[in-house]
Amino acid sequence: MNYKQTLDYLYSKLPMFTRVGAVAYRKDLHNTIAMCEQLGNPQDKFKTIHVGGTNGKGSTSHMLAAILQQAGYKTGLYTSPHLKDFRERIRINGEMVPETFVIDFVNEQQNLMEKLQPSFFEVTVAMAFSYFEKEKVDIAIIEVGLGGRIDSTNIITPELSVITNISLDHTNILGSTLPEIAREKAGIIKNKVPVVIGETQSETGEIFIQKADQTNSLIYFADQDLSLHQLKKAGKYLNVAIYNGDQPIYQDLELDLNGAYQCKNILTVIEAIQILKKQGFKIEDKALYTALKNVKGLTGLQGRWQTLNEKPLIICDTGHNMAGISEVMQNINDTPHDQLHMVIGMVKDKDINGVLKLLPADAHYYFCQPELERALPATELAEQAKNHNLIGDVFPSVDLAFHAAKDNANVNDLIFIGGSTFVVAEVL
Repeated sequence: MNYKQTLDYLYSKLPMFTRVGAVAYRKDLHNTIAMCEQLGNPQDKFKTIHVGGTNGKGSTSHMLAAILQQAGYKTGLYTSPHLKDFRERIRINGEMVPETFVIDFVNEQQNLMEKLQPSFFEVTVAMAFSYFEKEKVDIAIIEVGLGGRIDSTNIITPELSVITNISLDHTNILGSTLPEIAREKAGIIKNKVPVVIGETQSETGEIFIQKADQTNSLIYFADQDLSLHQLKKAGKYLNVAIYNGDQPIYQDLELDLNGAYQCKNILTVIEAIQILKKQGFKIEDKALYTALKNVKGLTGLQGRWQTLNEKPLIICDTGHNMAGISEVMQNINDTPHDQLHMVIGMVKDKDINGVLKLLPADAHYYFCQPELERALPATELAEQAKNHNLIGDVFPSVDLAFHAAKDNANVNDLIFIGGSTFVVAEVL
């Protein structure tokens, strides 16, 4: 098979959560363990950092990867989902896995895949581990796909576990309360492996503490140890200073991931870096400053409060649950503009009404649906939006909605694209 045929095989033969939802979710690690055993357990041949949480785990993973890469480590990065190219999921020092490796891996493992009938995600995890071993990475940042305890990535024993925060998402799978979800996320805490919790939350903190006690793991709450000062937006950068008590650790940091919600993520990242340095990783301040100023260029990250155009201002963001949309709305409110145009699409298994009630009634809406089975039909989204006094037009595709917004917008307006990772992916 060539590369296109290989991807077609993966998409058609293997259940893919992003397309079909919960039916693709496997509630054990059997297939991942079996595939990796067949490969010689590559995940045990290199160091890892495991990053979970509801929101912010992608940005956190990319920032950590950029810093380690800039510090001179050959750094793998596994994330999901991809936006434009499947190979975005598996990178080393920012470079996507070659098409030839994807082709060869699938051809070589095809008989095993036919036997096990794994999910799309299970195969991509095994593929990533195999590639990182083959290329002899020094360390790999591994982002959890969904949950933690029985996520396919959870067969690693990392140097450090990171959990960014907990909010309501994937409630049909992970549980309908924050404590239930936290227990699933806490499943990545391993025996005697330190863990960083990014955000202290009254409903979940004790769950993490209890799990860390059970595993004899040192636990650090980033927002209790560190604080953020001198926050300001300067051009395309977010400028911050990080303090430990009264003592500045880093001053005048410039973040090219400049959404206001990165204020939470940067504390998590710095706490993680402090621990890695104690473990013997050599990370000079210059490398950290350079990396945080160039995360997008070093890692290829897209879709996080990303500016696509200036006049009119067009911005996209992959935030898609209530916590993520709340952060997006703070960014929108902090961004000068005349009229707001919202190109919005969602998938069926999200808290649709919870998200809609956070959106402003004075915007003009362009309701659309991404091209996947999980997509909520645009007509249904528009009907539900009316209950929240959100009025706009309905479009059968993301592309048509986006072009209509561009046609209607004046130079001082703001066009926002979001509601779903897949809406952003189609615009990109």
